[in-house]
Amino acid sequence: MKASPVLRLTDAEIGATASAYLAGAVLGAFFFGWLTDRFGRKRLFFVTLGVYIAATAASALAQDFAVFALFRFLTGAGIGGEYTAINSALQELIPVHYRGRTDLAINGSFWLGALAGALGTTVLLEPGRFPPDVGWRLAFGIGAALGLGILLVRRVLPESPRWLLVHGRPQEADAIVAAIERNVRGSAIPREAACLFRRYPRRAALGLILMAAQAFFYNAIFFTYAMVLGRFFDVPPEKVGVYLVPFALSNFFGPLLLGRLFDTWGRKPMIALTYALSGLLLGGTALLFVHGALTAATQTLAWTVVFFFASAAASSAYLTVSESFPLEVRALAIALFYALGTALGGIGAPWLFGSLIGTGDPQAIGWGYAAGAALMLFAAAAELWLGVVAERRALEDVALPLSCVDDDSPIAT
Repeated sequence: MKASPVLRLTDAEIGATASAYLAGAVLGAFFFGWLTDRFGRKRLFFVTLGVYIAATAASALAQDFAVFALFRFLTGAGIGGEYTAINSALQELIPVHYRGRTDLAINGSFWLGALAGALGTTVLLEPGRFPPDVGWRLAFGIGAALGLGILLVRRVLPESPRWLLVHGRPQEADAIVAAIERNVRGSAIPREAACLFRRYPRRAALGLILMAAQAFFYNAIFFTYAMVLGRFFDVPPEKVGVYLVPFALSNFFGPLLLGRLFDTWGRKPMIALTYALSGLLLGGTALLFVHGALTAATQTLAWTVVFFFASAAASSAYLTVSESFPLEVRALAIALFYALGTALGGIGAPWLFGSLIGTGDPQAIGWGYAAGAALMLFAAAAELWLGVVAERRALEDVALPLSCVDDDSPIAT
């Protein structure tokens, strides 16, 4: 989009559009998370995806930076709602012994889409194939069209049986349980949000730390990946997609291959290990980058190794907040910690790194990478101290439903 004769975005503006997207994700998670608990998972599957499709299509029509940033904000709102609806339903529909690996695999499947997008840009952004102001618009248009296909697929998804049970619809729940399993509900935000922190202060602190650390780590690097390759390694825009392929594959296979260990070896050791390895490996990569020891290929290789573990770590953050709180507030908990974590660690990261990249100083960017590494190491330590043993346990054993506990009962860990 820097080459677009209409937009002509700077590095800082590209970072700012990513920050706008993340700000939208924060507000979308809050708003749609509340609606998910109140009106059910299935309805919101269509609403959030509809918002995403409309905003993505509108992004393809943007004529200036302000309008483009606005539509990216709305796209983020749809994605924030998606995270909430999908992760809450996922926990309630998957058998206990497979919950960890399934959660990580599904969250990691995001990178299959990133892989397809990366390959697509090698064609759409190739000079001479399309005018500079057309290729990127086609990419957004294709993304919106693919979303329409997903809408059709979602028609066959069931409502959460737990949500139906708590909302007085046991016959419908029984019919669904005959084909799958699980349950949930929703209610008022202020009282139940306060309940998360009052009854589960340690879990709330852990969820916030894990989400904020991975948000900074991921959003800082992923949203500025192409800028680093272009500014410091002279990779042309149409070739960036080639370098994204191994990165995307690593992000997909990390949760897929490591996910089983989260169910067998345990949540606490695996979450701490993946966070710690991510931090240590990024720290080492930062040193090599600052000293000019990397090429475009070796930089990509280093990030590929880092994010093999970081993708599993990030997925485990969603796993932690989605299974650590009572069923009545599960969607709200996911929305709350996703939003707070992204607000604290993620929104400013792309803008910050975009500005650092704009200086052309590798040392400045190295300090940014070091900050991301330090946050991941801190999160690893927090997991060892505050982590919840949730593997192979029913959700009701991990967190007793609010309806089974007196308001004054001190259940907390």
